[in-house]
Amino acid sequence: MALRTANLDQLAQDRHDVLIVGGGINGAVSAAALAARGVRVALIDRGDFAGFTSAQSSNLIWGGIKYLESYDFRLVRKLCLSRNRLLQNYPASIREIRFLAAIPQVFRYHPLLLWLGAWLYWLLGDGFTAPPRLMPRGRLEQEEPIIDLGHCRGGFEYSDAYLPDSDARFVFGFIRTALDHGGVAANYVESLGGRREGDRWVIRARDIITDREFNIAAKALINAAGPFVDEHNRFTGQRTEHRHVFSKGVHLIVDRLTPHPRVLAFFADDGRPFFAIPMGERTCIGTTDTPTASPYTDVTDEDRQFVLEQINRRLRLAHPLTRQDIIAERCGVRPLAVRRDAEEPADWLHLSRQHVIEVNVRDAHLSIFGGKLTDCLNVGDEVCEHVQRLGVALPQPEQIGYGEPPAAVREAFLRQAREAELDRFTEPGAAEPLSGRLWRRYDAAAFQLLDAIRHNPREAQPLIGGCIRSEIRLIREREMTVRLEDFLRRRTAIAQTARPEEIRNAPGLMETCRILFGDEAQGKWLEYCRENGLVTSARRD
Repeated sequence: MALRTANLDQLAQDRHDVLIVGGGINGAVSAAALAARGVRVALIDRGDFAGFTSAQSSNLIWGGIKYLESYDFRLVRKLCLSRNRLLQNYPASIREIRFLAAIPQVFRYHPLLLWLGAWLYWLLGDGFTAPPRLMPRGRLEQEEPIIDLGHCRGGFEYSDAYLPDSDARFVFGFIRTALDHGGVAANYVESLGGRREGDRWVIRARDIITDREFNIAAKALINAAGPFVDEHNRFTGQRTEHRHVFSKGVHLIVDRLTPHPRVLAFFADDGRPFFAIPMGERTCIGTTDTPTASPYTDVTDEDRQFVLEQINRRLRLAHPLTRQDIIAERCGVRPLAVRRDAEEPADWLHLSRQHVIEVNVRDAHLSIFGGKLTDCLNVGDEVCEHVQRLGVALPQPEQIGYGEPPAAVREAFLRQAREAELDRFTEPGAAEPLSGRLWRRYDAAAFQLLDAIRHNPREAQPLIGGCIRSEIRLIREREMTVRLEDFLRRRTAIAQTARPEEIRNAPGLMETCRILFGDEAQGKWLEYCRENGLVTSARRD
């Protein structure tokens, strides 16, 4: 907690160029882009970083092939180019993956039109990925026999991208980039609103952990509070031309359904895209797309029944999936930007998730509406352009600050890892060698982990979910884990790949808590158990 404590002091004492409210993908990428250009950036979030919408995605980085149906070719091209840019800048964290789309027996479009659409999609993305491939019924049955051919007349394969790790982990990478470039950030800090005083904003903030209140001063204010943008604008007296409406998305995580590393794409009974997405030894299935009035959502029995029915109808399984097969669940809202004076949208399926940035030059204020992971680098670039209009200079205007270290640095780490025989510590059955996983999650900081293991091989001991001892120490030092849920759900994907009772009974869990929280380990463990319905009076020694 030393890093967070120091950052809280800096938030209160320093004069910042820009204060960002919200640590989801929009706020995180804005902080990284501005800090890398020399701007004095501060960021707060009233929960954990990526603790709300940005931790409930499908992990897909895709160009929006569904927007071809509404002829929004400009948006599709923009998203495809954003996807390409992410693949180039994050080769270890984001990977190209094939999508196998099954064509229903009866559908609103002819199969030839869908096939031509796949080629148009590829061309709009400048042919950056592998080209589409037609999949007649015979080939479909040969390559993916799990698909029930009674419900489809063939299919086609095309490429997009996905995050092999968690979405929240990817978002935190931008927070870490901002910190590495001199930015200041703290989670569990709530904005109580504020006002413009002369040439600066003064925001009243509260540390949720200690209940301490303090002021944060900055030249400009960026509202990147995701689904709570409208709420925070009311706190600061901002009036905007846009507002949010919400759509709820639900994913269920089950044991791996197919050994092939591809996304199975279907059309649900109501015409919505529906996916089975690889997650290591698990499969993530969904999603729903349900209008909702509140950003606070839960998975209902109706949601579970819908997802299970859809997947069972489309796959040939030895036993149909039931609720007992659900390992974990994802549920979140998609904030969708609409004009404030617009009527409620009649067609939620085709409502765009394109982001909108509103600028109030007089008050030096930005509001970011909508957005998605695929478009994040565009958000960062646009924010940098806009803040200059607000009187904030960019000392290093050409500095990008995105992406992993150069390939030569990665090769140097892998070479040293081979010399140290690091991969001998890889757990049996792991999806990738230990060296690859450490680089993908921590890039240049992986050298620090390698040095720790060289000095003491015990630091390579796996404690929980494949995480090794030195890795957990690094997370403690660099990643501001306040609660056990932060570590299990957002710094790692453990809570998304293991049942809560399995986590509670994991032999290395209490040792993990001791490393992360010291004397507070027992209390943090009990807090997690209570919040996940695992209340017990037993002590873990």
